[in-house]
Amino acid sequence: MPHPTVRHERWNDIPKERVTDQITRRLFTGERMMIAHVYLDKGAVVPRHSHDNEQLTYIVEGALHFWIGDPDDGEVEERVVSAGEVMYIPSNVPHRAVALEDTFDLDVFSPPRQDWLDGTDSYFHDEG
Repeated sequence: MPHPTVRHERWNDIPKERVTDQITRRLFTGERMMIAHVYLDKGAVVPRHSHDNEQLTYIVEGALHFWIGDPDDGEVEERVVSAGEVMYIPSNVPHRAVALEDTFDLDVFSPPRQDWLDGTDSYFHDEG
């Protein structure tokens, strides 16, 4: 029986995709998971959004200030995630973030973020 397709890449060979003027990323996907290198300039904003995908966010360099929850529900938790720290965001939990300094963030999603793969992640341009 044949093995599933095994892929091997160098991160630097994966082209950086420009998401906004202050955010770029590189993506690597499998069938049921995705890993992303996300580069955020100081002050970069990731607008509030939610997704069905589970998310692990590991800050390699820098720091992100997160707002977790829906302000319409009156329940928003603030957290700063700094270099060397990791955070889990469950499915469908609203969140937004601002880069407190130039930040290199490694995100893991399961399943892969289809909106990132097909370019329909328009929430990046919804608010400033």
